[in-house]
Amino acid sequence: MADKTGYEYFRRDTSWLSFNYRVLLEADDRTLPIYERIRFLSIYSSNTEEFYEIRVAEHRTAIREKNLADDAVAEIKKTLEEITHEVNRQQLEFYRIFYDGILPELRRNRIYLYRDHRPKPFHRDFVHRYFKEYIFPFLAPMTLLNGIETFIRDRRLYLAVRIRERKTAQSYCVLIKLPYDKAPRIIPLPPHRGMYYYMFVDDMIRANLPFIFRDYKVCSNHALKISRDADLYLEEVHSEQMLRIIREKVGKRKVGGEISRLMYDRDMPAALLQFICERYGIKEECLVRGGRYMNLQDLGMLPNPFGDRLCAHIPTPMRVDRPDGGESLFREVERRDVLLHFPYQRFDCLTDFLKEAVYDPDVDEIKITQYRVAQNSAVIDLLLQAAGNGKKVTVFVEVKARFDEEHNLSTAELMNLNGIRIIYSRSHLKVHAKVMLILRRQANKAGFAYVSTGNFNEKTAGFYSDMGLLTSRREIVAEINDLFHVLEERPDPPTFRLLLVAQFNMTAELKRMIRREKEHAGAGKKGRIILKMNGLQDESMIDELYAASESGVDIDLIVRGICCLVPNRPFSRNIRVTRIVDTFLEHARVWYFLNDGAEDVYLSSADWMKRNLNRRIEAAVPILDGDIRRMIIDILQIQLNDNTKACFVDEHMRNVFKRDGTTRQPVRAQTAICEYIREKYETPPPARGGCGCATPADKGY
Repeated sequence: MADKTGYEYFRRDTSWLSFNYRVLLEADDRTLPIYERIRFLSIYSSNTEEFYEIRVAEHRTAIREKNLADDAVAEIKKTLEEITHEVNRQQLEFYRIFYDGILPELRRNRIYLYRDHRPKPFHRDFVHRYFKEYIFPFLAPMTLLNGIETFIRDRRLYLAVRIRERKTAQSYCVLIKLPYDKAPRIIPLPPHRGMYYYMFVDDMIRANLPFIFRDYKVCSNHALKISRDADLYLEEVHSEQMLRIIREKVGKRKVGGEISRLMYDRDMPAALLQFICERYGIKEECLVRGGRYMNLQDLGMLPNPFGDRLCAHIPTPMRVDRPDGGESLFREVERRDVLLHFPYQRFDCLTDFLKEAVYDPDVDEIKITQYRVAQNSAVIDLLLQAAGNGKKVTVFVEVKARFDEEHNLSTAELMNLNGIRIIYSRSHLKVHAKVMLILRRQANKAGFAYVSTGNFNEKTAGFYSDMGLLTSRREIVAEINDLFHVLEERPDPPTFRLLLVAQFNMTAELKRMIRREKEHAGAGKKGRIILKMNGLQDESMIDELYAASESGVDIDLIVRGICCLVPNRPFSRNIRVTRIVDTFLEHARVWYFLNDGAEDVYLSSADWMKRNLNRRIEAAVPILDGDIRRMIIDILQIQLNDNTKACFVDEHMRNVFKRDGTTRQPVRAQTAICEYIREKYETPPPARGGCGCATPADKGY
C-alpha cells in the first residue's frame, strides 16, 4: 500500500498476522521441549481468537454502520479478504504442526493424546463410565427447529450433530455445547504399560453419542465455534455514566456482540454448514475453515506427567544488587538510579520498594496508575496498607483496559471503600503510562518516581520482558507529579522538559531527534537510531524514518508485533526490522539516538501506533545515569546479535530467520541477556523447575 509521497506501508492487520505466524513457527521448532511448543500453539490460538473479537469485528462494524465513503468500504473489504486468505493458510499449517509434529513427539515421550473418539479396548469402559458420571448430567443439546430461538455463545466449542429418527427417517441438527465449567477440556485416562493417555472432552462426547440419542441414528458430528465483537464502543460521556455503560456492555459482551467469525470443521458437509449459517444469519465472509479440534488454546491445560524434563528452562529471577549489602532500597535509590529488568530480576524488588513507602513515617503520599493488575495483587494489598497507615493514596484506574474492565472496576471499588482516592479514566482518553510517585513530607527528603515499560503486575512480570527506572532525581519526580496533575484534570497544563508525554511533547520531540540524526548524517557524521517496541504503525513517524534512511541514517527496529514500515525499498535501504519471539514476551519499549556520541536513551510505555501517540497518555523517561544507559545499549545490541530466535521482517512481510548457516557463535538474546545481567548482579540460586508458562487467559502475547 502506497500514498502520494511514494512511500509504502504494510497493512496493520496483515502485519499482525505475520507476527502471529511467527508465534506459530515456535510450535514447529523441534529443538524446543514439547511443552514449550504446545505453549506456543496455545498462544497462537488465543491470539487469533482475540484478533477476530476485536480487529475483524471492528472492520465489520465499520461496514455495517454505512457512514463511510465507497472507497473506504472497498478498502476494508479488501483487508478482510486478505485476512481470511491468510488465516485459512495459517490454519492448514497449524493443524499440520499439531498432527505431524506435536502428537508424534508426545507419543515419543510416552504421552498419548487421542486424536479420535474411538478409545482403545482397555479404555472403553472407563470412557463410558466417566461420561455418564461427570459429563452427561451437564449436557443440554439444542435441537434447531423452526420457531424456537437458540443462541451460540462465543469462545465456546459446540458439536453440530446430524441425527435421523429411526422410525420416520426425519433428520435434525442438534448443537451440544461442551461443558467447560463442569469438566476439563482434556481428561486423563488410566495409564497403560508405561503410557499416559489423555482424551479431549469433545471426543468423549463423540464416543457416547449413541448413548445420548438412543432412538436416533447419528449421521455425523462436527465442531464449530463463533467469535463475537468484544469491543466496547464508548461515546464521550461523563465518567459516572461511563462506568455504568461499561458494566452494562461487559455484561452483554458474551450475548450481544455481532458474529465476526464462524470457525467450522473443514470436513463439515456443505448442506449442514449452509443450514447453520442461514439459521444464525452468518455471512460467507465470516467463515474460517478449522479442523476436528478447535479452541486449542486449551492445549495449555494438557497435564505433564514428567515435569521439568519436557518444559522450557526458566532461570530464577535475580535480586537487585545492593553493593553495601543494605536492606533499604530507599537509600539505594537516593544514591543512584536503579534499573529493574523483569523477568530477569525479581518483581519483589518493586514491591519491597513500595513496602518501604507504606511503613516509612516520612512518606506522605503515593500516586500510581493502574492498567492491568494481577488477581490477588500484592501491589494493591500494599496500597491498601498504605491508606490504612494514614498515607494519602491516589490511584488512576484505566477502566477501558480490554478484557480487564470488570477486574479493574472491582479492584477500584475495593480501594475506594478503603480510603484510596480513585481517579477513573475518561471515555475519550485512555491512560497507558506506567508510573508511580512517592512523596515525602520534608522538603529536604527525596521523593521517588518509577517509570516502566510494563504494568504493575507480578503475574505478567514473570514472563513479560520489561524495564523500569527507580529514581530520586528531583526534576523527574517533579515532572511525574505534573503528569499526575494532568490525570487529575488540573487547569494549568504543565511543560515537560525531561519526560516525553503523549498529547504534549512526545511526537514533536521524537521527530526532532530523528531529524537531528538526519542532519548529522547529512553533515558527514554518523546517524544512528535503534527503536525497540511492540508496534509501529503511525505513518507520520514512519515517514520520518524513511526520510532519515534516505539521508544515510543507520536504523535498526526491533518490533515484535505490528510493523507497517516496509524494509528493503530504496527509501528504506538503511532500515532493518528484527522480530524476536522466545520464551519471554518482548514487551519493553526502548528508544536510542546516537546524537553525535551523546547517546540519548528513553524507556517508555508507548508503541508508535496512532492510538498511543495521539489518543492516549503515555510517558517516556530519559536515562541520565551513564552506567544504566550503557547497560541498556548493550542489551539492545545483544538483541540485534540474536541469530537463534530473531527474524528479519522482509519486504514481503516474511519472517526470515537470521540463522546464517555459518560457524558463527549462536546467540539467543534472552539467554545472553540473563547471563549479562547475572554478571552485573548477584548469582541466583539454581533455576526453578516447571513450565513457567503463560496460561491461555494471559493477555497480550
